[in-house]
Amino acid sequence: MEYAVHTATPVQRKTPRPRADALRNRERIVTAAQEMFVEFGPDVPLDEVARRAGVGNATVYRNFPDRDALVREVVCSVMDRTVRAGELALAETGDAFAALEHFVHVAADERISALCPMVSSTFDKNHPDLEAARERVERVIEEVMDRARAAGQLRPDVGVGDLMVAVAQLSRPPAGTGCLSADRFVHRHLQLFLDGLRAPAPSVLPGTAVTMEDLRQA
Repeated sequence: MEYAVHTATPVQRKTPRPRADALRNRERIVTAAQEMFVEFGPDVPLDEVARRAGVGNATVYRNFPDRDALVREVVCSVMDRTVRAGELALAETGDAFAALEHFVHVAADERISALCPMVSSTFDKNHPDLEAARERVERVIEEVMDRARAAGQLRPDVGVGDLMVAVAQLSRPPAGTGCLSADRFVHRHLQLFLDGLRAPAPSVLPGTAVTMEDLRQA
């Protein structure tokens, strides 16, 4: 007599998704950290970050086991928003140079210059999350610039590195040096720089176009 053998189907266990309130707390921590890193630098006490975010210290450490993890998340979130701004610029169907201008002003508002020093001094700048975010930023900036260049509106002798150097240097002074008081100059000076990117170029630039690889090797 034969008996049917029933093989039990393994139960598929899904990783539980974070609760909405947990996600909101994480977002508040990252926002507060970015504000305080810009104002005071990366060494601001995490207890102060928790206080500004309106959460307990334990909530901060539950989301970010150490300072490096929090700084990395802040930098990656800034890069992600920069990518979204670039994607919106690419989606615009009008003036390609106007789209480039809008993107640069939005990127400057992310206070990149105050956060850039943290990439090289605070944690592993070759962390996979950071490298992936960096690649996305570089790719979208290249695409925005290529579109303006193809339209004959962007001078051909500038590269992504030239743009990023200018945005970083003109957008904010380093963190903790009264950077917020310089806000009223930022977009004025950026627009002066952007006007110098228009084609036809009124002068010849010394040297060659700067790439992101050039900046990494500097």
